[in-house]
Amino acid sequence: MGTHSILNAILETDRSIHLVHMGTMGVYGYGVVPDTVVPEGYIEVDIKNQKGEKLPVEILHPTYPGSVYHLTKTQDALFFQYYAKNYKLRITDLHQGIIWGAETSETKKHPSLVNRFDYDSDYGTVLNRFMMQVAYGMPLTIYGTGQQTRAFIHIENSMDCVELAIQNPPTQGDRVKIFNQVTETHSLQSLAELIQTTFPNVEKTTIQNPRNELPANQLRVQNKQFLDLGLNPIFVTKEELKTLYEFIVAHKSAINEQNVLPLSFWN
Repeated sequence: MGTHSILNAILETDRSIHLVHMGTMGVYGYGVVPDTVVPEGYIEVDIKNQKGEKLPVEILHPTYPGSVYHLTKTQDALFFQYYAKNYKLRITDLHQGIIWGAETSETKKHPSLVNRFDYDSDYGTVLNRFMMQVAYGMPLTIYGTGQQTRAFIHIENSMDCVELAIQNPPTQGDRVKIFNQVTETHSLQSLAELIQTTFPNVEKTTIQNPRNELPANQLRVQNKQFLDLGLNPIFVTKEELKTLYEFIVAHKSAINEQNVLPLSFWN
């Protein structure tokens, strides 16, 4: 409803406005079509005509939302297609991966600009949660097999991508511009192992997966558009993990251990 209201507000005031929407990689689903690379929004398919001839057509990539949250993002995408096609609105949709990290170059300028750091079982992101557990002396809690693969992006790169999207709007009358806002992919197990090579005394444990998802999946993602625009990726490295660890330790008194283990179950 909020997205629809914003689109109508643009329609009724100034159709030259460029709308940039923060979406999610979750609209594609995970492991739905194995051994493929997730494209940036659109996919070419063959459709047979009445003569049985295959005709190439480019369509919006099918969506496979795994939660109501992801479902709302797929609904947003359909609104964008409709308003771009029928009213020539300029729209960019950012399919963002999992955010990790705590600081950007701007938030470092003053302590009062510190970001919120989500590590809890519902709103926290997995790498932030793992690093909080390192700082608190807890074992890394891996859901299920740990072979679930996800797309990641550092919070600084996330802001870089938003800036690049604003600086490079679609032309009025163009289709919705869709970016995959990611820099790398990791499985939960590979993340845990990287953390253990950085902090050798850290243990890990497996717990029942609270989510209704595939026990394992592969994920390869295109992100060429942002790279072509000059994005400089910040990858998960030992040095970055140590920096994140120092940030968490500095705010260790704010950690609530009761928020770590899952409290919501999807089954």
